[in-house]
Amino acid sequence: MGKAVRQAGRATVHLVLAAVMTFGLYLFITVLLITAVGTLAVVGAWMLPETVLLIRRIAGAKRRMTAGWTGREIPEAYQSLTRPLRVRLRTAVRDPGTRTDLRWMIASYVYGALLFLALPLWPPGLVVDGVRCGLLRRAPAVLPLITRLADLEAAWSTALLRPSPRALLAARVEELAATRADAIAAHEAELRRIERDLHDGAQARLVALSMRLGLALRGFDRDPQTARRLLAEAQDQAEEALTELRQVVRGIHPPILTDRGLVGSVRALAASSALEVTVEVTGGLEEGPRPPAAVEAAAYFAVAEALTNAAKHGGGRRATVRLERLRTGLRAVVRDEGTGGADETGGTGLLGIRRRVAALDGGVQVSSPTGGPTVIEVRLPCVW
Repeated sequence: MGKAVRQAGRATVHLVLAAVMTFGLYLFITVLLITAVGTLAVVGAWMLPETVLLIRRIAGAKRRMTAGWTGREIPEAYQSLTRPLRVRLRTAVRDPGTRTDLRWMIASYVYGALLFLALPLWPPGLVVDGVRCGLLRRAPAVLPLITRLADLEAAWSTALLRPSPRALLAARVEELAATRADAIAAHEAELRRIERDLHDGAQARLVALSMRLGLALRGFDRDPQTARRLLAEAQDQAEEALTELRQVVRGIHPPILTDRGLVGSVRALAASSALEVTVEVTGGLEEGPRPPAAVEAAAYFAVAEALTNAAKHGGGRRATVRLERLRTGLRAVVRDEGTGGADETGGTGLLGIRRRVAALDGGVQVSSPTGGPTVIEVRLPCVW
């Protein structure tokens, strides 16, 4: 009896919330009518995308509420509504996710009345099942009906709010287009950085080297001592130019990554870091096959950038890097014991990590509450 009461209590809370939402949807009809009239009159066309965004928030709240009862998340699949008005109007009308939400709203108007009928079952259910369990020693009969009704409501909502294959495909295409644009932007930024490093560093030194060699060649017969000095300076500049060229090459693809692999190169990063860095390797990453070169490079640069940010801005003394081989890819986690408060909009470091990882269809999660710690998790899919 106690278990049935607790389950029925949870079901009642779920049904009450669903009934309140349904009542709100009845009131929302006014907004829909105003939007429809404004759109048909053209002057209020701007209201349509805003109303669709509001519907998405309502449907999102319903998805979360249903997931809280069933324990299973309901995915979302929407196209972006952050473009110029004409594009937003077209997207709001053609987005399959909009039709999915409207279908759920219309169905809610129909079966929402059942929720109001279910709520009065709770008081008599306690009395009836109290008699059945206390006097007749039988299993409860009414309270499980409330639980089944909550299950039925959640099943309807799940079926109606689950994105269609077309909506999932459209959202996936838009996501790939966005990550492709980010990858192109990151690639162009990387090219500009390489060009700047070559122009301001190695190229300038090579020009000065050429000038000194020319002066030494012209003055060799007249002033051998000065020529030897110029040749010595030219040799120093040649070595400096070679050093800067090596640094540029490391920025493109570190040679240590090719020689030692991801684990060895990350351990080298830890040894050269200003922090006390501990490297943990799990999942047989050291013994098994190496990830693809692009995945290794993305993970390496993500760890390097995270450690650099922690040393510059974190304010802590220790950090931990965990590399893990997953069944579907690679996971790298960098945790520093600094003051936290990392802001992705405050610089290009975290944004660069996101763009590089997104280009490989991976994901980045950043947790950096004020007071620390800062945890950056990178997941990169790959086939082993």
